[in-house]
Formats: sequence, C-alpha cells, structure tokens
Amino acid sequence: MLAKGASVERLHAVLRPIENWTTVSPANERTGWAHLPDDLRAILIRNGERHIGSEWPPLQATRALEFAREGNRSRYEAASFGRRSVLQDLVIAECVEWQGRFLDDIVNGVWAICEESYWGVPAHLGLQKAGGGLPDTTEPTVDLFAAETGATLAWTLHLIGVGLDSVSPLVHPRIENEIRHRILGPCHEREDFWWMGFSGERRVNNWNPWICSNWLVALLAVESDSHLRAVTVHKILRALDNYIEGCPGDGGCDEGPSYWGVAGASLFDCLDILHAATDGAIDVFGEPLIRDMGAYIYRVHIQDRYFVNFADAPGRWSAPAALCYQYGRRTDDEGLVGFAAEAWRASDPASRTRDRTFTRRLRTCFFWGELEAKTDAAAPYVADAFLPDIQVAAARDEKGSPGGWYIAAKGGHNNEHHNHNDVGNVIVYRDGKPLLVDAGVGTYTAKTFSPQRYDIWTMQSAYHNLPTINGTQQSVGEAFAAKAFTYKAEGSSAEISLDLAEAWPAKAGVRAWVRTVVLERGREVRVTDTWDLQSDPESLTLSLLTPCEATVSDRELTLGGRIIREGVESASAVIEYNAERLAPSLESVAIDPDDRLAQSWGGFLTRILFEAVDPSARGSWTIRIH
Repeated sequence: MLAKGASVERLHAVLRPIENWTTVSPANERTGWAHLPDDLRAILIRNGERHIGSEWPPLQATRALEFAREGNRSRYEAASFGRRSVLQDLVIAECVEWQGRFLDDIVNGVWAICEESYWGVPAHLGLQKAGGGLPDTTEPTVDLFAAETGATLAWTLHLIGVGLDSVSPLVHPRIENEIRHRILGPCHEREDFWWMGFSGERRVNNWNPWICSNWLVALLAVESDSHLRAVTVHKILRALDNYIEGCPGDGGCDEGPSYWGVAGASLFDCLDILHAATDGAIDVFGEPLIRDMGAYIYRVHIQDRYFVNFADAPGRWSAPAALCYQYGRRTDDEGLVGFAAEAWRASDPASRTRDRTFTRRLRTCFFWGELEAKTDAAAPYVADAFLPDIQVAAARDEKGSPGGWYIAAKGGHNNEHHNHNDVGNVIVYRDGKPLLVDAGVGTYTAKTFSPQRYDIWTMQSAYHNLPTINGTQQSVGEAFAAKAFTYKAEGSSAEISLDLAEAWPAKAGVRAWVRTVVLERGREVRVTDTWDLQSDPESLTLSLLTPCEATVSDRELTLGGRIIREGVESASAVIEYNAERLAPSLESVAIDPDDRLAQSWGGFLTRILFEAVDPSARGSWTIRIH
C-alpha cells in the first residue's frame, strides 16, 4: 500500500527539508503557540511549573535488575516514563510562554536522559544478544520506549532548539548524536529487528507502527541528508507495509481497543506525519482498510470509557480524542469525528494533555479549539457490529443510544496477539454499565509474556464467561479455534452463533459445542450452549464473571448494582436458569488495589459457577438475563 507508490526517488522529491518537516511551528515562531486557547495555556503552564527544580532521580541498576530477579517491571518503568513525561511538560510549557523560565530544567532533563545506558526498558532486553538483566551499551537496540524517547528528544530539538543553544551550544549536538547512535543508526543498519517484519522471525504486531511513528519523527527532525531521509522513509514504509499486510480486512484489532491506541492509531500517526512531511503527496486515507481501521474503535464502543475489551485490554479505557478526531477528518468518517467529540467532552481538561506520546500531546494542543466547538457531534453507538475476520460481533438495543442491552462475543483462535484462552467469550452490559465482563489483564510482570502466561487467572478460559468440560479448560494455540462464526440481525433481535468444539484439547472429548447468544432488543439476553460429547462427562461447569453484587435464590440469580469506584457503577439484572439442570455457587475473586485490574473493577469480581446436574453426553442449557 505504501512503499510501492513511494519510491526513494519520489520521496526525495516530495519530502520537506529538515527546516520545515512538520506543520507544528517551533516556539520562536509564535503564530501557533501564541494563539492557543487561554484555558489550555493555563493548564500547560501549570504542568510545567510543577517540575521547576526537579531533581531527576537516577535509574538505578538494581531497579533495572528487578525484572530479571523478581519479575517486576512497573517500578523501573514508572521512573523511566516519569522522566519523559516531566520533560514533555517542561518543553510544552516553554513553548507556550517562551520566556526561558523552563530552559534550565529542560536541559537537566535532556542531559539526564542522554546519560541513560538504555532508552528502552528491562523487559525488552531480549532484543540484545546479551539477553536480560542490565543492558549491553555496545549494542543499541530499538524497542517501543527507546523509539518514544528518540521522538521526545527530537521534538524537543525542533520546538526549542534555539532556546537550548542559549543555555549551551553543546546540548543540541548531544541530542542529535544520541538519537543517531541509539535510534537512526541501528534502524538504518539492521533489518533483523522482528518488529520490522523483514526477518520472518515472528508476526508483527503493534510494535511495528508504534515504533515506526517515533522513528519517523526522530529521522525527520534530525537527519539533514536528503538522500538518506528518502532511503530511510522508504524503509519505514516497507516495514509499515509488513504490518498492513497482516491486518484483518475488516479493520479490526485482535489486540483489543487499548492496543488499537498503539496499533491502528499509531499507523494513523505515521500516515499523518507523512502527509504533513510530503505536503499531502503521501496520502492513503482513501483506502477502505485505513478507514475501517479507524472505524473499529467506535464499532466496539459500549458507552463512555467502556469498550469490548477482549485480549489484553482493560475494562475501561480513555480513547485519544484528538487523534480520533483528526483520523475521522482525514478519512471523512463522521462517525469517528462524533465519537472523538463525545470522548473529548467526557474527559477532564487536565487529563487531555497527559498522553505519553509527544506527537499526540502536540496534536491535542492544536485541535483543542476545534474539539471544544464540536458541541453537537455525538458517538454513533452502532446497533450492529460484525467483524468477520477477527470474529467479533456486537449488538445493542437501539442505534444512537447507549441505553438498554449490549452484547458482544468473539470467536477467533487461542494464539491471537495478546491472546487469552477465550474462544466463545461473551460480555453483557446494560444501560452502558457492566454486567457480565471480561476481566482484562493485570499489571504486567515477567510472567505475563513468558511460558507461564496461562498460569495467570485472567488468561484462562475458566475465568471468562465460558464452560469448563470434564475439568478441562481451553488450550493455547492457533488450532484451538472457533468454527461457523455467524452474526444475524433481524430488526428486533440479533444472534451470534459459533461452534467452540475445537477450542478444547482432545481429552475433553468434545464433538460439538454450539454457543448461541441472542439479544431480544429492549427485552432480554439469552445464552444457550448445546453440546455433543464422546461420553457422559464427570462434570460440566459454566463460569460467569461479574462486577455486580450477586445473590442466589431458587431459579434466579440476582445481579445488584454496585459502586465499583467513585463515579463508576455496575448494572443490575436477573439471571434465570433451570434449577433441575444447573446448580449455582459464588466465588469472590480478589483484586489487589495496586493491580491495573482495580482501575476497572475495584477490589473484586464475582465468579458465578453453574454446575450441571447429572451431566450427559448430549444436552443444552440456557440462561436468560432480564
């Protein structure tokens, strides 16, 4: 899609020179910066003022070693990411004010980051030949966060380079040298970074566009050789083509909505940067796949910050509103524009400036006024969403309204990006509030991306809204997949159907397991499982996960509304079941307050266990939710 139509020669002709590679003006050109809205200016200056006199604490070797020693990655990452966030706050505050008040602190931050042994994180040291532990400074490798750091320093150079020179003429060349050594050099010389997609070592995922978007900024802001700029941009386009080639044709993201934020959304970052850097000569926003990749995010939007969160996605997530708005404008998608405008209005003004990606922070600044004026645009709240390639379907009671019932279910297979063993999982919301949920993923540790991944409860089928057969859970691997995934919408009802039989290993003895999820719009939800096993099973268990207060009575299970956290409440409903066939019990699943799961679900989830009474080789059960 990209490289074929943009040869090195053409890129050489259309790329803007380093002096004006972007439409974002440096701070000494006051036209853009001096006309930011007053409320935004006040927020940005306050953000910077909080860090005047910052100490820039060191990133200690023993803190880096915590990942190898005990599997903890969050403490080092919090310190590392915190440095970069502080620097961005200071740089933007200086751009707004342009009086030199923040320059010394900026130089301190720049110098501290340039002194770091490695710009990435310990969890990604597998990219180096030396492996984990401490970084080998003789082998600079480019991971997600090294690339982000390169872009942060590149934007710093572009925005306030003149101011840095006033502090010391050595700061500017130091930044350039570090970016060349740590980012541009390795990315130019090597094609074996798996995320580029050239080696065939593994499938590329969000790393590809996420890194490429930052590599592109670093290149365009630092490299003045016009031929080398063109050659490298062409390499970036080839890498992005490797990502696009593997994307499903329906535009869906099997990594979930939050990872769309650094997958499809990062691809948009790349395309938007290229559009500006070539005066629109590189423009693929009319391609149906690019448009569908943007539309994905509102097709899986439930209400407010709730999304269909299959895979490693949190239950609640804040979409990058300014990015979605610009994406919608570029692709002429009014649904995405409306989604962005509503997400903007629902967000706290101070939080809008907190994105870790410098490119997006700047986009937010310069689209602030437009988004503030979009007072009537609203999210589309699609009634029916069917993504056949990633096998996700969703339906709600009424188009254009978050009220009433909402269902979603997935097929797919158990070797997806950021996979959970969750073929056939279903979620149910009511009036935009959670009822039956996908827990999402906890705080990342060494175990999360290791052979022990499926020892973690959130990854297991028994902790999704799924059956366990003869005590056997679903297995990991692409062969463990759904068949016959269909979606049918007929006015007052919607139906999702699929055969889950192949999601379990042979020892479960499953010949067929058909799950049907029906939404009777405005009335109820039904989930029916019909099975054919090789022999009478010793046990059959249906697990359901809910954030609600649950109580059991004869033939009914009541899900009561619960305050999950301040301002966040669950839904309420009744689950009807056949007491002759199913015996329910309740189990509390505790969540550590420091775990990222707590941000979505508070201190616990409740696991409902329906045990089949006298299970047989052939049979069915149905639960009615109303």
